[in-house]
Amino acid sequence: MSIKKLSFTMILLYGIVFFSPFLFKPFSRDIMISATTVTYILGAVLMIWLYFKNKKTANTLVEQEAKLTSPVFTLLLGFSGIFIAMIIQAIVFSIETTITGAKPSSENTQNIIAVILANPLFILATTIGGPIMEEFVFRRSLIGLTEAYTGFWISAIISSSLFSVIHQDGHFFVYFFMGFFFAVLYKMTGKIWTSIIAHCGMNTLVVIAQLMLHYGNIELPK
Repeated sequence: MSIKKLSFTMILLYGIVFFSPFLFKPFSRDIMISATTVTYILGAVLMIWLYFKNKKTANTLVEQEAKLTSPVFTLLLGFSGIFIAMIIQAIVFSIETTITGAKPSSENTQNIIAVILANPLFILATTIGGPIMEEFVFRRSLIGLTEAYTGFWISAIISSSLFSVIHQDGHFFVYFFMGFFFAVLYKMTGKIWTSIIAHCGMNTLVVIAQLMLHYGNIELPK
């Protein structure tokens, strides 16, 4: 399978998974959350399988031109990227809320935490399934499809913009710069695992922090 066909396949798969909760609406809330979680994990597993199955024939320009391809750099940049991503998120969030006057909280994150509190199994979707699929789609697939026509940086801007819009959070620049940072990590090593590590790690820390605030009855300053 070519990189073009593989990219479209992954985008289609992501679309099916993304809208899957609507299929489970007729059922109880617990069943809907559990089914959605399983769908997210299966989607991520299928994408990983497709990646390895077509690894020899479907390579992006980023992967062909990367310099820091050693697994050492993948791990180093991936894990350090977790904390850099958190710092970038905090800085952009602060600037954006100061300029726009938007609420100093993420509606998307709060909704996710509410679902996790209702069904802890959903944490697997938000910290593993979701981030893995988003990296394969918004970094590898979208950039892989457009880079030959626009160059990497324009492709990164396009994919990061779509990444932000899909989160429907109202904090466009926060998600945009997060997506752009993950794209840079991908470009540096040519390994999608670099941005996957950073994205999964960041989501995990955010969820843990929010749960600690909830169970500790701690309110953030407004």
